[in-house]
Amino acid sequence: MTQATPPLSRREQILQALALMLEEDSGKRITTAALARQVGVSEAALYRHFPSKARMFEGLIEFIEASLFERIRRILDDEPSALARCETIVQLVLTFAEKNPGLSRLMDGDVLTGETARLRTRMSQLFERLETQLKQVLREAELREGLRPRLTVSAAANLLSAFMEGRISQYVRSDFRHRPTTHWEDQWRLLGGGLLAASPQTTSL
Repeated sequence: MTQATPPLSRREQILQALALMLEEDSGKRITTAALARQVGVSEAALYRHFPSKARMFEGLIEFIEASLFERIRRILDDEPSALARCETIVQLVLTFAEKNPGLSRLMDGDVLTGETARLRTRMSQLFERLETQLKQVLREAELREGLRPRLTVSAAANLLSAFMEGRISQYVRSDFRHRPTTHWEDQWRLLGGGLLAASPQTTSL
């Protein structure tokens, strides 16, 4: 007998409804009145779970952070190769955005225009954390595998981060028509093929 999925809490229902509205009402400003109608509760009921719309957005950002970095930890455990780690992390972020169009608007920052600066800062920090993680992977490549980035570590990690942000922005601007993972294999062959080289110490042995 299959175990039934536990029902969503009201808080989870609100966040799920907000993510759906971000996807379906692309380009429109989300109001608490519209969100309350979507959930089927009063605005007062919304505020019993979240003191403000900003806190609702923060709840979604927290979900994005937890989802990505939990999976990145597993990637670091499962993948010994620096190149494979970089590839899988970038692909993870692109695939996550593609499968969650509403959340991709948050990741792009598009929907945060006019909202509190704290939200934009926190979303920016997500990509800074991703870039820092990529830097760490690239730094370890030389120690673990005798490889080094063809660019500086900072430049290489920034290139990968800019690629992720750019593909997500294209996805949002196209109203989710241009999927972030389109051409991924071909593009990674170019990016990954020029990312790492044998360190001078390795080649001289």
